[in-house]
Amino acid sequence: MITRPSEARPIVMTLEGPEATAALAERLGGVLRSGDTLLLQGDIGAGKTHFARALIQSLQARHGAVEDVPSPTFTIVQTYHAGPLEIWHADLYRLADPSELAELGLEGALSQALTLVEWPDRLGTMTPSRALWMSFRIPPDRPEARIVEITPRGAGWERVLGALGAEAGS
Repeated sequence: MITRPSEARPIVMTLEGPEATAALAERLGGVLRSGDTLLLQGDIGAGKTHFARALIQSLQARHGAVEDVPSPTFTIVQTYHAGPLEIWHADLYRLADPSELAELGLEGALSQALTLVEWPDRLGTMTPSRALWMSFRIPPDRPEARIVEITPRGAGWERVLGALGAEAGS
């Protein structure tokens, strides 16, 4: 189910289980490209890493080489390739201060790679003005389901909205 109540509000989707989350990731993977940034928010266990893993592996599968995609919680950043597309997956949960970001090289990735960032609140001033914000939460009465709110910020997300079946200006 997709609703887009107004331009000021996010696209809200209810995903019935892990397979639906993976299907959303695969659908988005068909339209994402270098320079796109997805900022993944939600509590621990809400599905951020599952979504990121499914997205990365769906992109790799299009090029015939699927890798294991571990959570970057301890490494902070993992990089992958899907054909010519460079993918950065960052989990900033353990960062104590935004100044630590400079050492990771994440700033360059935000403009040149497809970048997935878990715990984007830790980006501080490095938070890109153009990003697809995705908020994951678990409905209290359905622990297998996820509610995902998708909010495009900045220009150039029409192709993503189209893949989601939403109108850019509706």
